[in-house]
Amino acid sequence: MSIGIERLAVYTPQYGLALADLAAARGVAPAKYTQGLGVQEMAVAPPWEDVVTMAATAGARVLRAAGVDPASIGMLLVATETAVDHAKPVSIFVHDLLGVGPHCRTYELKHACYAGTAALMTAADWVRAGGARPRRALVIATDIARYELGSSGEPTQGAGAVAMLVGREPQALILGDESGTYAGNVHDFWRPLGRREAIVDGQHSVDCYLIALAGAFQMYRALERPPFEPDEAFQDRVARMLYHTPFPKMAMKAHRRFAELDWRASHARWAQVEPRLEEAAAQSYVELAAPALTAVSRIGNTYTASLYVCLASLLEAESRMLTGRRVGLFSYGSGSCAEFFSGVVPTSAPRVSDTGIATQLRERTLVDVPTYERLARTGDAGGEPAAGFAGEFVFHGVRNDRREYGRVEPVAARASA
Repeated sequence: MSIGIERLAVYTPQYGLALADLAAARGVAPAKYTQGLGVQEMAVAPPWEDVVTMAATAGARVLRAAGVDPASIGMLLVATETAVDHAKPVSIFVHDLLGVGPHCRTYELKHACYAGTAALMTAADWVRAGGARPRRALVIATDIARYELGSSGEPTQGAGAVAMLVGREPQALILGDESGTYAGNVHDFWRPLGRREAIVDGQHSVDCYLIALAGAFQMYRALERPPFEPDEAFQDRVARMLYHTPFPKMAMKAHRRFAELDWRASHARWAQVEPRLEEAAAQSYVELAAPALTAVSRIGNTYTASLYVCLASLLEAESRMLTGRRVGLFSYGSGSCAEFFSGVVPTSAPRVSDTGIATQLRERTLVDVPTYERLARTGDAGGEPAAGFAGEFVFHGVRNDRREYGRVEPVAARASA
């Protein structure tokens, strides 16, 4: 039985900030951000949007594109590390806004950036456990990465949501049967109760990411079937590699570690590669990992959605070329938990490859630094959307300690009115 992603839709706020402008305002050489981090722009969320509205917009768009009745969804999982309530889950707000029926299992998942993959795997297992019964799940990863103005983490902010329909007719990605996992209790990134911005130990977080990658990949490689030939690497079996990407240079670091681990595991291959390791790793990165980083370099860090922003961007750009080919995926969440898995791009992928990501980036509005700072200080205070609002749901604000949301017409409907 094939289980996987039937369709994806991406939503990112209509505002963006050029990192070169931020660097100039902070007295930093632009190359430190644009080359050192690999980030060109970052999405900026206005006060009338939060993780609920972004998740609901992405969810509405994937359901509409697939022609799926919301009432047919039997499981709704929303992954986020920037939740809006300590008890009430983001998922139940989304459930209401999308009009999903009452006979649905719904909850929120949290494990830093890994939660999106935790939701995907949970949904896949639920669909698989249904046997012959038709089951379809809606998985949404949604986050707003926020750091203090002027802090070292500021250029790695971002915002967005990715919605995925998971079922037995995967047209976007067929999930493999095996995965490798790794977990360990570390303090590399965390957000204590009462804090709006996270605390991060930057270099320690990079180290923890790479340790988790090694643990998850080595487990996965041991499960791979058929067994490897003496001079064969896992890289020979995949067309692309996708990584959790808080910033694109992290994906470069990750691929360098992955490539060496993969080659070392094949003694004959390692003997060929070791004398020119850096050159070979750089070439492998350009061929396997770099193609998936186009969108994330312009959206920034979306935490739980990051890996799936990369997948959506890759499918939009290369689905025809990747048809029938396999991709590897690595998911990491601080704290920490990680998973390495793979999937096959089916022949149907070109028909469902429009995730909306390229259109939104083309039509976004770039703001100046003072406007960005004003929006950042305001946060998700709520309010009425500005003219040209691209989303479908709005956060009105908090009244009587209750968050209030509403729906607006899609841009296409407003334009034709």
